[in-house]
Amino acid sequence: MLLDYERMGRPLRAALLGFTTLVGAFLLLPVVFIILLSFGSSRWLAFPPPGWTLKWYQELFADPSWLEAALTSARIASLTAVFAVAIGLFASFALVRGSFRGREVLRGLLLTPMVLPVVVFAIAIYAFFLRFDLGGTTVGFVIAHTVLALPFAIIPIATALEGFDKSIEDAAIVCGASPFEAKLRVTLPSIKIGIFSAAIFAFLASWDEVVVAIFMASPTLQTLPVKIWGSLRQDLSPVIAAVSSLLVFLTLFLMIAAALIRRRFSK
Repeated sequence: MLLDYERMGRPLRAALLGFTTLVGAFLLLPVVFIILLSFGSSRWLAFPPPGWTLKWYQELFADPSWLEAALTSARIASLTAVFAVAIGLFASFALVRGSFRGREVLRGLLLTPMVLPVVVFAIAIYAFFLRFDLGGTTVGFVIAHTVLALPFAIIPIATALEGFDKSIEDAAIVCGASPFEAKLRVTLPSIKIGIFSAAIFAFLASWDEVVVAIFMASPTLQTLPVKIWGSLRQDLSPVIAAVSSLLVFLTLFLMIAAALIRRRFSK
């Protein structure tokens, strides 16, 4: 009987593996095509490329408008990560340690930007910011992206805090430390992996975001995704593929770095 189950399980595992491979290929092949197109010698986005060149990367780094957009994205994403982690840290302590009425409702509200359609949020935040002249400003960008990135900061910090043994913090208080000092010197170092992960996810949530950025952008303030979107509407230059490839490589680098650091400190 056991052998029959094993024989029936083998085709099922093979089918599941094949289906997973097809889904992975469906998701990754467009990214692979974009990377290959960034090295193609054709003046347009044509596949397969007739030849190979680094010309489009040279044009990318020689164009100050692309560099300015990249620096704008980095600045906004860094500020977003700082504010999202700071707010997410206090929110996580309230959600994990708090016992007030409506805690689960508050948790749901804080995580709403993760499930709310981005275009709905973009229209709402754009209409709201028009009343305060925040459209097309760095402050407006950071506020909007912080709201979007907040769930990605709360989840890893709250998870790390739930896995922390609070009795260690209580022991520090018994030994003479104040509650604030115990949290600062004991709790925060113990959940540093969650805080670091929150910073990475919040940064990437802002760095790759395009829908809200389109609504918030102005002629003098554009993030890199907005610059890519505007260039696609005007010209199908392989420079766009080069920029997209660098975005993919940066995202992969940050995710791999986060995984390696998490593995190192979890040992």
